[in-house]
Amino acid sequence: VVTWGQPNCGGDSTWVQDQLRNVLHIQATADAFAAIKEDGSVVTWGNSQCGGDSSSVRDQLRGVQQIQATGGAFAAIRADGSAISWGDPSCGGDSLAVQDQLRNVLHIQATSDGAFAAIKEDGSVVTWGQPNCGGDSTWVQDQLRNVLHIQATADAFAAIKEDGSVVTWGNSQCGGDSSSVRDQLRGVQQIQATGGAFAAIRADGSAISWGDPSCGGDSLAVQDQLRNVLHIQATSDGAFAAIKEDGSVVTWGQP
Repeated sequence: VVTWGQPNCGGDSTWVQDQLRNVLHIQATADAFAAIKEDGSVVTWGNSQCGGDSSSVRDQLRGVQQIQATGGAFAAIRADGSAISWGDPSCGGDSLAVQDQLRNVLHIQATSDGAFAAIKEDGSVVTWGQPNCGGDSTWVQDQLRNVLHIQATADAFAAIKEDGSVVTWGNSQCGGDSSSVRDQLRGVQQIQATGGAFAAIRADGSAISWGDPSCGGDSLAVQDQLRNVLHIQATSDGAFAAIKEDGSVVTWGQP
């Protein structure tokens, strides 16, 4: 591994350079890196408060297969399906309160501002971290069954269920409240996100967005063009671009 840039944000890996061998994958918070090695061990560096120091969980970072990150913390899934997090506690770095639930985990999603959501084998979801950024899913927990996929803005989550319906939670202004489009969120197959809004593609190729209007949450101006959509991409600061079947592109959000 070769690193460069801001030294205290991970650009200087001198003190772990001898450990950076046989690396398969690297994940990043805002100021730190975590590398998964062939043997399932993990090497971290960068800002210690943002996950760069994993000494508190070093003995538990064995058999690691996936790592996800918020802006200030990491969460790792191990080969046995258990998960562990470290870094800034206010950004999801402390999973102690839900540790006994973090079994049979398939995938973890994260909001950049500080919450994690883990999908388990049975389709249930476990959340932790900043409550107002998606870490508290109490009010929708009974709906979080048969979940297939989760997408995230900076402060909210959107979960696609087996039946194509969608459950959202977190900051209401950043997509956590989808009540305005609830009746339209049927047959959803894909969801993409900017920092403050979600956009969903439905089975019939149509698309709809919700969340902060200044972040792409209002697609009304191009709604009649959002047909035969194959894929949507997003800029974190607030714009969406939809690729249609004929190769044309429709954009909306922050100019």
